[in-house]
Amino acid sequence: MRALAMALAVALVGPRTASAQGTTVTVPVPATQAGRGAGDRADAAADEDGRASGRLTEAALAGAASAVGAAAPGPPEPTPADVQAAAGMRVYLMTIGQGDVVWERFGHNALWIQDPARGTDVAYNWGMFDFAQPNFLGRFLTGDTKYWMEGFDARAMVDHYARNENRTVVAQELNLTAEQKARLRAYVEWNAREANKFYRYDYYRDNCSTRVRDAIDLAVGGALRRAIGGAPTGTSYRSHTRRLVAGSAATYTGIQLALGRPADAPIDAWEESFVPMRLMEHVRRVRVPTAGGAPQPLVLRTDTLYAARREAELASAPSYVIGYALAGLAIGALLLVLGRAGAAGRRGADAGFGVVAGLWTLIVGLAGTALLLAGTVTKHVFMGRNGNLLAVSPLGLVLFIVLLLAVGYRQPAPRMRWRGRAAKLAALLAVLTVLGAIITLLPRVGQESTELFALLVPVHLALWWALRPATGVTRPRSAA
Repeated sequence: MRALAMALAVALVGPRTASAQGTTVTVPVPATQAGRGAGDRADAAADEDGRASGRLTEAALAGAASAVGAAAPGPPEPTPADVQAAAGMRVYLMTIGQGDVVWERFGHNALWIQDPARGTDVAYNWGMFDFAQPNFLGRFLTGDTKYWMEGFDARAMVDHYARNENRTVVAQELNLTAEQKARLRAYVEWNAREANKFYRYDYYRDNCSTRVRDAIDLAVGGALRRAIGGAPTGTSYRSHTRRLVAGSAATYTGIQLALGRPADAPIDAWEESFVPMRLMEHVRRVRVPTAGGAPQPLVLRTDTLYAARREAELASAPSYVIGYALAGLAIGALLLVLGRAGAAGRRGADAGFGVVAGLWTLIVGLAGTALLLAGTVTKHVFMGRNGNLLAVSPLGLVLFIVLLLAVGYRQPAPRMRWRGRAAKLAALLAVLTVLGAIITLLPRVGQESTELFALLVPVHLALWWALRPATGVTRPRSAA
């Protein structure tokens, strides 16, 4: 999910990483790589939450064999000695709340393992990636970005999110048996090996939070999935995305445009746990079998390590239909005024219409081409079957070229011919847009794009009307 926001952020709001835009980011020192310099690590990698600019996979850890690096042998089973050594361990689900930057709005999490016997205090983070990876941009655009997991000094991580980013940090101690703790530690240490740590990121189905969820589920023998899998939530991937990026107009619009019908499918509590804050809520209510067999709460206690001074996370997304409709009416009115004045022979108005209409159709055409490619030739599953293509399509590029010809000719006859052709294309675009708006409202067929069509319908109708042949007006004068 965050990857999608960051995908748009790369295009709309440039990435903020350890080296981008002059921003320096303090990355916690990895507890598993104490010999490396902190500066080298900060330049080499960015954690998913604050430093990243893309979040994009597809294989969940349904068990050890399907975990990261499935081609490699799975994690070893803990021995009796391992179980005995794990008895004094404490395991926490660390959840980091929302931040200021677009991709920080989705939260973050990690598995925190304290082992007094070993003297280690490690937070395992599945949200790592590196801009210097070979073909990073190509992988990013096609939905094939490689992420990895790594262990960090837990206290340094908490301090970073609290002091540097003013984000809430909550630690939930998990009620695990010694055997479950040993199994979890064996898994994360196996997963942290170079051969096993990489995975292909999917912003909804395989992200930092789902990896943490699956690791916990592995430790408790599938009890977490049995408890929350299939539990209805009344939410979808889109509904969570909308509420989490609400307030950022450009990103909100871009994500609404990019997501297709698959993002509107209802999701259960297991799937909803791709949002770290929702996983935190779900584990709080789960009861799992213990050594004695009696079900006990999965969470022993919850500690808020830092409470951020910021607005609370929205429970649901507000509706922006009226705002989008007003924006559409304003742009449409401008096109009508300039277009009809230009048709009456006012050269200044004609030039103004050409600029506004040309810019609009260029944006529509480029965005439509990107949507078409994303839904057909990439691994961005949730951008497929996108009804927005009816209104935002490559047809906009054709209309853009025809508009340039209509405005560019100085002689009346060719200007009128090209203007007529532009009017026909605009009429087709308007009809498709209205059709898309109708389909959007149909149950089981449409997708949640009402706000976008509230913007697009008045603009495309106005564009067509402005290009229609004028009656009872003076025809354009020849410049000769």
